[in-house]
Amino acid sequence: MSWMKFRIEAVLGAVLWTGVTLLPSVATVHAGTDEAAVAAAMQAAEAGEPAPAPRRALFGELHLHTSWSFDAFGFSPSRIDPDAAYRFARGEAVDYLGKPARRHAPLDFMAVTDHAEYMGFLNTIEDPQTELSRSDFAREYRRLKETLEPGVLTRQTLKKLADPVEMRALGAEAAMQSSWRRTIEAANSNYRPGEFTTFIGYEWTAHPDDRYNLHRNVIFAGDAAPQPFTATDSRRPEDLWRYLEDARARGFAVLAIPHNGNASEGRMFDWNDSDGRPIDAAYARRRALNEPLVEIYQGKGQSETHPMLSPNDEFAGFEILDRLVPRLDLPGKPPGSYAREALGRGLLIEQRTGENPFRFGIVAATDFHNGLATSAENAFVLADGFDPRGAQPGPEEASRYLAEPNPTVPDPKLMGSGGLTGVWAEANTRESIFAALQRRETFGTSGTRIQLRLFAGWNYVPGLLEDHQWLERAYAGGVPMGSELPAAAGGSAPVFLVWALKAPDGANLDRAQIVKVWLDGETPREQIFDVALSDGRVVDPRTGKAPPLPSTVDLEAGTWADTVGAAGFTAYWRDPGFDPAQSAVYYLRVLEIETPRWTTLLAARHGLPRPQGTPATIQERAWSSPIWYRAAPGR
Repeated sequence: MSWMKFRIEAVLGAVLWTGVTLLPSVATVHAGTDEAAVAAAMQAAEAGEPAPAPRRALFGELHLHTSWSFDAFGFSPSRIDPDAAYRFARGEAVDYLGKPARRHAPLDFMAVTDHAEYMGFLNTIEDPQTELSRSDFAREYRRLKETLEPGVLTRQTLKKLADPVEMRALGAEAAMQSSWRRTIEAANSNYRPGEFTTFIGYEWTAHPDDRYNLHRNVIFAGDAAPQPFTATDSRRPEDLWRYLEDARARGFAVLAIPHNGNASEGRMFDWNDSDGRPIDAAYARRRALNEPLVEIYQGKGQSETHPMLSPNDEFAGFEILDRLVPRLDLPGKPPGSYAREALGRGLLIEQRTGENPFRFGIVAATDFHNGLATSAENAFVLADGFDPRGAQPGPEEASRYLAEPNPTVPDPKLMGSGGLTGVWAEANTRESIFAALQRRETFGTSGTRIQLRLFAGWNYVPGLLEDHQWLERAYAGGVPMGSELPAAAGGSAPVFLVWALKAPDGANLDRAQIVKVWLDGETPREQIFDVALSDGRVVDPRTGKAPPLPSTVDLEAGTWADTVGAAGFTAYWRDPGFDPAQSAVYYLRVLEIETPRWTTLLAARHGLPRPQGTPATIQERAWSSPIWYRAAPGR
């Protein structure tokens, strides 16, 4: 083997990929080598320089709670701590309720994000060496725990914790500082550059008026972080941003990720700031800088869109949980609560002020409170999630989960399985992944490991996706997801390049769609385009819809088959309704074929009746970060 050949093979050891091509009405798959990466490596080797690293898809979790969160301690019997949570995510077996649990496949990266408010405080009750364990508060807490439902217990406990005098007397601040220090230690000790990346993080848990969800996860890039800013310090997002800005001024790279807009009753993507004033340019700039991402999916529902907001979207009803947190008995208000509508609001605010507050990329997560980051549909039952290799709920427990809802208790079947964040990064390191988060080259999935890419450019030529160097040319001639497409001279429409690949252990793909949101004067509009369909289907020109695939799900057995659908898609698409005078935003949504929902899997496992009024199947999906087009002034 020559020196040059050896060097190229060493550089490309992890660059093998699976390509996909969408032929007319047919999706086919071929395995091969990314020849663009090969060519770049050869040029670098000939020049005696290191080869540029290609970006690859990495999957992780940026929203997980352990027993150090006050509600997790009360809700879940799990006592998983941050260190065990990281080890589980890395693929190690951990003890879960007396049984070994192991994730079905390791994650690439993760952040434990325990609630900053009272972090680690309740855990000290179980430590007989602490004064708190012998306090009147501890004795009362243990008594209530034996008599109250977990949700009631948590609410009553929070009322007690709201007394700052009692908290100082009980040493809450010291407990939190100790827990935060150990949280940082757990993240740093489990960091394996190139193999598994950890991030220091926490959740800022603001509930204005004790009903509106304005929660944010705070993620730090490095191996150190200042003391958390909590919702007891302030419930205003603007005050959290000031903390982030001060932290960056002190050398800490950090960002915040809002989540569960679906439970915000319209407050997450409001037209106004926290003081009720219309969003101005300064607010918009601060929000876009401090919150470059939004969590679009997690166990408490999706925040993409709602059937009320998107009546023409046949897939808008996916995993809807339009309830408030923590008041799951109260319905939410869709306007101002979902990301797609927020994209349109952002365009209009930008038109009025010159700045867009809702220029965000997309991520997804679990928000599980048992310390186990599981995302598969067969690895979930409420907060006490389980894993195919770990503890499974028995028939009696399964019956409780699947029972008809009690009108006085939130229906557990409204909850969904966890999601995953995907990033396109050069390496599995803090530096590379955090850079991908900041530039919004990210995507979210409902738990499956679908890979997808979206590019936009003005001069992409037909047939580019069949070129072995298409990826290199896509970056060179346009912009990837999360970016703004610069305006171009002339009136031609931009070209979008779509690439999607099914999860290695997931179902085939049903379709790839581009969702367009644009401004018609001062009215946001939306339209969905099926840009790739499997099994030879075409869109009906009368309805604008594609016929559904036949379901392969066996509801009694809880199984499905890949006899329909495609392994992957590529598509070259030009917006047929493009108007250069109208600002617009585009994102990619990819759907799998139907598979059994967790409720169906649980019923099949124990021979129980499937619950009525609950979807029996699910179409797992992935969402790209958007690409923005801003109309040139004066158009």
